Amino acid sequence: MKTRLSITIDEDKAKEISKILKKGLFRNKSHVMEYALIKFLEKEDEKSAR
Repeated sequence: MKTRLSITIDEDKAKEISKILKKGLFRNKSHVMEYALIKFLEKEDEKSAR
């Protein structure tokens, strides 16, 4: 199940997300942010496993 979440980010980061979306790699902003969070959490898990 998905949960709605509201965030505030720097304008330059929002512009980067828009550029990524124009490339067609992701469905929408939520998809970009979910992917980024997954990658971040994977790296954190790698750090804690050491």
